[in-house]
Amino acid sequence: MSATAVPVARLLYTPEETAEALAIGRSLIYEEIRLGRLQTVRIGRRRLVPPEYATEYVELLKREAQAAA
Repeated sequence: MSATAVPVARLLYTPEETAEALAIGRSLIYEEIRLGRLQTVRIGRRRLVPPEYATEYVELLKREAQAAA
C-alpha cells in the first residue's frame, strides 16, 4: 500500500510570497505593511500574511479604485 500525500493549504505567507501572489514588488508590500494597509501577524521576529489579510488588502484597493472613478 502506498500513502498518497494530501496537499495542505497554507495558512501563512511571507511578505515576499504575498508580493508574488499579488504581482507587486517586495518594497511595496513592506511599505503597505508599514502604513497599516496590509495587516500581518508576527511569530517571533517574522512577519507573515494570512490569506484573508491579502484578500482584505485587495478589497481595499478595489474600493479605492471605485472611489477615484
